[in-house]
Amino acid sequence: MPIKGLHFLICVSIQSPTHSIALHFSTLRKMPNISFSIGCLAILIWCFSLLLINSPSFSAGQTNETDRLALLAIKSQLHDTSGVTSSWNNTINLCQWTGVTCGHRHQRLTRLDLSNQRIGGILSPYVGNLSFLRYINLSDNSFHGEIPQEIGNLLRLEKLALPNNSFSGTIPTNLSRCSNLIQLRVSNNKLEGQIPAEIGSLLKLQTLAVGKNYLTGRLPDFVGNLSALEVFSITGNSLGGKIPTTLGLLRNLVDLHVGGNQFSGTFPQSICNISSLERIYLPFNRFSGTLPFDIVVNLPNLKSLAIGGNNFFGSIPDSLSNASNVEILDLGFNQFKGKVSIDFSSLKNLSWLNLEQNNLGMGTANDLDFVTFLTNCSSLKILSLAANQFVGELPHSIANLSSSMIEFRIGGNQIFGIIPSGIRNLVNLIALGMQSNQLHGTIPDVIGELKNLQGLFLYKNVLQGSIPSGVGNLTKLAKLVMSYNSLQGNIPSSLGNCQNLIGFNASHNKLTGALPQQLLSITTLSVYLDLSNNNLNGSLPLQIGNLKNLVKLIISSNQFSGVIPVTLSTCVSLEYLDISSNSFHGVIPHSLGFLKSIKVLNFSSNNLSGQIPEFLENLSFLEFLNFSHNDLEGEVPTKGVFSSKTKLSLQGNVKLCGGTDELHLPTCPSKGSRKPKITLLKVLIPVAVLCMVLSSCLTIVYARRRRSARKSVDTSPREKQFPTVSYAELSKATSEFASSNMIGQGSFGSVYKGILGEDEMIVAVKVINLKQKGAFKSFMAECKALRNIRHRNLIKIITICSSIDSKGADFKALVFECMKNGSLEDWLHQSNDHLEVCKLTLIQRVNIAIDVASAIEYLHHHCQPPMVHGDLKPSNVLLDHDMVSHVGDFGLAKFLSSHQLDTASKTSSSSIGIKGTVGYVAPEYCMGSEASMTGDVYSFGILLLELFTGRRPTDAAFTEGLTLHEFAKIALPEKVIEIVDPLLLIEVMANNSMIQEDIRAKTQECLNAIIRIGVLCSMESPFERMEMRDVVAKLCHTRETFFGRRA
Repeated sequence: MPIKGLHFLICVSIQSPTHSIALHFSTLRKMPNISFSIGCLAILIWCFSLLLINSPSFSAGQTNETDRLALLAIKSQLHDTSGVTSSWNNTINLCQWTGVTCGHRHQRLTRLDLSNQRIGGILSPYVGNLSFLRYINLSDNSFHGEIPQEIGNLLRLEKLALPNNSFSGTIPTNLSRCSNLIQLRVSNNKLEGQIPAEIGSLLKLQTLAVGKNYLTGRLPDFVGNLSALEVFSITGNSLGGKIPTTLGLLRNLVDLHVGGNQFSGTFPQSICNISSLERIYLPFNRFSGTLPFDIVVNLPNLKSLAIGGNNFFGSIPDSLSNASNVEILDLGFNQFKGKVSIDFSSLKNLSWLNLEQNNLGMGTANDLDFVTFLTNCSSLKILSLAANQFVGELPHSIANLSSSMIEFRIGGNQIFGIIPSGIRNLVNLIALGMQSNQLHGTIPDVIGELKNLQGLFLYKNVLQGSIPSGVGNLTKLAKLVMSYNSLQGNIPSSLGNCQNLIGFNASHNKLTGALPQQLLSITTLSVYLDLSNNNLNGSLPLQIGNLKNLVKLIISSNQFSGVIPVTLSTCVSLEYLDISSNSFHGVIPHSLGFLKSIKVLNFSSNNLSGQIPEFLENLSFLEFLNFSHNDLEGEVPTKGVFSSKTKLSLQGNVKLCGGTDELHLPTCPSKGSRKPKITLLKVLIPVAVLCMVLSSCLTIVYARRRRSARKSVDTSPREKQFPTVSYAELSKATSEFASSNMIGQGSFGSVYKGILGEDEMIVAVKVINLKQKGAFKSFMAECKALRNIRHRNLIKIITICSSIDSKGADFKALVFECMKNGSLEDWLHQSNDHLEVCKLTLIQRVNIAIDVASAIEYLHHHCQPPMVHGDLKPSNVLLDHDMVSHVGDFGLAKFLSSHQLDTASKTSSSSIGIKGTVGYVAPEYCMGSEASMTGDVYSFGILLLELFTGRRPTDAAFTEGLTLHEFAKIALPEKVIEIVDPLLLIEVMANNSMIQEDIRAKTQECLNAIIRIGVLCSMESPFERMEMRDVVAKLCHTRETFFGRRA
């Protein structure tokens, strides 16, 4: 009977699936005495499964059409210049799309990973339709806009990773519906508002990382509800108030990162009982008070304790001796005081100990006894005791510290004794800081055995003897500072071996002898060279001109003599020059006018004679000028720095006159009688007028004859768009186009610097060489282009000249605003005898790149009709006095027709091939392709790579198929730092201390992003290149990310 009943149930189920459940229960009610065996129950479950499989609703759920439509909607709102989502189309199954992973059983989307793919745009709300999604990773891209609330519809979601983008708005409250969420990572975006209370309901959450945003308010109490939390990071926001005690309820917490906020109150003692804690980071907040005496007693797994940059005071707890697993102990920049009583011998894993900037020390001879205990820390890499009140002799036991040490800093204390020769054992030292102490004796020659040393700081001690020649063995040395000691003897010539030196300061010593020429061969010297207040003598060698990247040169208060070398003018990066209190004589060289970046000039207390050069008026960055106590004579200029008494010191020069009234100098004497001049003028003026009339008549007659003979009219309507200027005026402005005024030369003419008109406007005059084939066409193209464009990053035309020269030949010229800082070519490479290699900082290069990109983007997307530049290269990028870039030379520019716009990227052959410059011209142009926007993009990409690598595309190193593009592409992403301009590496080393690894990593990340843009723009195929509007967006995003919103 049970078998028959069951058979009846199965048959009815298969025949009528929609009613099987009802029949099943009715059958059971009719047979109350039936007992099902386990086997029968299994068959029953099998039947129920068949019902589901055959049901229409289940069949619909099996399809992934919803996922496909949602992904296509997401794609429609992305900026995907790399084509990562190009596979998202109807030709292949969505489970094979890039970044997509489907479940094996039901083929629904379970994982979406587009991390680090250079994708921008917004995240579409359609993401909420991907109902089977468990994992989303969009990290390291350029997404912007708000995080859609629809993510809250993803009830299966376990991991949401959106860090390192530009998401804005608030953290979605709907995330509380994602009850299965394990990881929520949205760090390094632009999120604002408070941490929503709804997050407290995510009881499975193990990682909550919302650092480096703009979050405000307090840390809510509900954080204690997240009992599964292991990683909690809110670093780098504007959160404040006290840390809630509920934080102590997180018994599984491993990492706690709350640094860089505005938290106050005492150390959060509730966390001291979370035995699982391994890392506690509370730096740079407003915490105060003393540390709990038993701070680590219940933290057996603690590896990192970083609480620097707060206001903690009192003594450092002795209980830290029990933190046997600690690797990082950062207590710096607080107000701790007293004796350091930690027994470091038990901290075997300690690698970083930072106690700097406190009030530690008892003022007794045994203040540094604890250093001996540190000799047992075999993993110690960084030890900083700087800026405290430690007293006592420098322990010789420092020789037994870990040989893996890379930084040792004890500056700013009251430590005495000698530098022990055992310092030679610290062979991996990168930075050694012993400044501002009372060390005496000599600098041991064995210091030259520290071959990895990059920074050596010994200033403000009482060291004696000579600078050891062994210092010349420190070939990696970047900064050497030994000022304010009692060092004697000559500067060793071996110092010339330190070819990576960017800063050398040996001022305020007793050094003697001449300045070694070997020192002046270190072309990397860029930050400072300060040898002031010594007894150095002799002349300033001509080799000083080698220091083209030097920003600050101070040799004051010595015994130098002779004339100021003219080669000083090639130090074009100089901002601060002080040669005061020496015995220099002679005149001030006019060549110093090339020091365009100079801010401070101090030539006081020498024996200089002659007049004050007028070029000093034109140095726009000059802020202070001191020529006092010399023997200068003549009239004092009145413009520029001379216009303000507060910026000028001229006392002690009794032969000076003139200047502004506030200087109270005597009036300059008249330069001769007026009578002879008046008589001469009465004769010359009539003769000059007569000559001009005759010349004008002859010119008009000749011009009319030439016009009637020509079919094409030179003075076209395009030229009439600008006010014209005569040939005579331009000839006068440029001293008859003197070669000394030539500042550039191109395919179709030369550029001269001139002073035009009564207002003495400084201009650049581009004279067209009409004998050159295509020059007239180039002139007309440039006139047409400049008539239609206006942009802050495009060269501004002032006027044109379409006339006849003094020989009766046709004359065409364009007059532009003169750019005081020359061309980008000049700054990147040697261009003439006066201006060689200049130093561009990282942010200056980024700004130049954005300026140029903005100009080309304007031509491509904001001109009507759009325009192609056609010859983008460094020599066509000009820099004004504020270092703002202006793109010029539109001789090859071309407007695009609607047809050309449609086929701008195609490579069809054309007889109207565009010309350009070798190395910068797009490959398709060589095959006869028409002018296109993508051609400009290619040229920009090469220019961008040249700007950051310092290498021309025609560099001799690029042979056998290797190009600048390939050179950069191969280096991405790990080796970019190896190919960038060495001057940029010098800047990084100068601005970042060895300890700021995060800043160093950020700089490398910035360079990676820029080189990647250059590579994408210079792809061989035009289809693979970026659009200029995307280039501008990417570069601006890079600048904002690494330098702030405006740099």
